[in-house]
Amino acid sequence: MNEENNKWLVVVNPMASVGKCGKDWPEIKQLLVSEGFEFDDVQTEYPRHAIEIVHNAIEEKGYRKFISVGGDGTNNEVVNGIFTQNVVPTTEITMGTIPIGTGNDWRRTFDFPLDYQKVIKILKKGYTFVHDIGKLTYHNNGDPQTRYFLNAAGTGLDEMVCDATNLMKRQGKGGALRYLLGIVKCLLNYKYERVQLEIDGEKVIDDYVLSLSVGNCRYIGGGMMMMPDAVPNDGILDVTVVRQLSMLKFIANVKNIYSGAFVKKIKEVSTFKGKKIRVTSIPPHSLKVETEGENLSNSPFEFEILSEAINMIVPENHKFKH
Repeated sequence: MNEENNKWLVVVNPMASVGKCGKDWPEIKQLLVSEGFEFDDVQTEYPRHAIEIVHNAIEEKGYRKFISVGGDGTNNEVVNGIFTQNVVPTTEITMGTIPIGTGNDWRRTFDFPLDYQKVIKILKKGYTFVHDIGKLTYHNNGDPQTRYFLNAAGTGLDEMVCDATNLMKRQGKGGALRYLLGIVKCLLNYKYERVQLEIDGEKVIDDYVLSLSVGNCRYIGGGMMMMPDAVPNDGILDVTVVRQLSMLKFIANVKNIYSGAFVKKIKEVSTFKGKKIRVTSIPPHSLKVETEGENLSNSPFEFEILSEAINMIVPENHKFKH
């Protein structure tokens, strides 16, 4: 392994936000230069490429500081590159983000601006927050697989909508209204699955479920506040379960879903907190899971929290100070 490299490695996903990231990258690069950042930059070329790039950058080239340029999916890949390397403790890594993607849910929890110049000034200031990380175990043809997440994961309708959104992205389509219409279409076609949920070893749900979200942070799905009480450094995962719900009731509560008020207004919604979460489906492998925009394979799923595991650069006036 090379000695520690003091430069930033900027990992750019040119396909993020239906290609907007690639178009805007020259402007962003110039702003980083203007602010005096010493950095190398690399663009991803295929799904999961950022995982390989970051993993190798730490192990072979000594990088310890990363900036993710893209959306939640790009953040997720950078995080997975950091957490799959075995050279340094993850608490010795610093990560910043320049949000451009379709959903941008992680940045909402910290009230990050979308103006590039403002974001880069936040990165330059370098105020770090020691952030929890979620660890997800899922199954692929019966074999357990691991995925780490910064923001959240979900199954049921969450995963179905994620799949539909990814199809839209591949077709070059985007936008909040199109996303909302996609949710309605998924609701019309949704087949309820029986789900058993255990929190820290105690079974708390055995019912037919519309969606189940597990979060470190508060938002999923392009601004839906599914985990309104989540705190990203409390060492606990927040879980929101929506049981069977009529289309009319869902539509009537869209505003409440975006504000987080739905967890108290809809009786079919239950919330939980815990360090270890297990989700089993009946039949056993019938559910898929998504995390930060990537669809992954089958249940059962296990989630655990890695407390205060990485240094994330955030705005200094964030709401989660100890």
